[in-house]
Amino acid sequence: MTVWIVLSIILVVLSPLAWLKPSRRQSGRMAARLEARRLGVAMQLVPQQWPHWLQAAPPGTCAQYAVPRQLGRMDTWCYWQAQPGLWVNQWREPCECENLLQVFSQWPADVWKAEANHHVVAVYWGEQGDPKAIAAGLRALA
Repeated sequence: MTVWIVLSIILVVLSPLAWLKPSRRQSGRMAARLEARRLGVAMQLVPQQWPHWLQAAPPGTCAQYAVPRQLGRMDTWCYWQAQPGLWVNQWREPCECENLLQVFSQWPADVWKAEANHHVVAVYWGEQGDPKAIAAGLRALA
């Protein structure tokens, strides 16, 4: 009987340690972030307000992966993935740029938004899939 009491006390003491271990999902996200960092892609968590017409509701704060653009690139654009494989702008007009669509088609289905301004090309991503594909696409668009 004493052995069972001692074992139960040890289990009660050690059980909070199990909470400190990251889940598989958290471990996968951390691995994707480290791989992206190794590939030279900056990552940060940013708050986003998503269009009301998106079918899947992305989280309010999501991961933004970005690379700097080359000097002299002045084109700006922003597209959301309304459905897997369907990229639309803010007016829900489909993307017609073949260069962009070729890169977008290589990205995972949980990429919600891609945008470019004069300084960076960024992707808002659910972090499931291959970070190498994201990095290669961002580099191609920079």
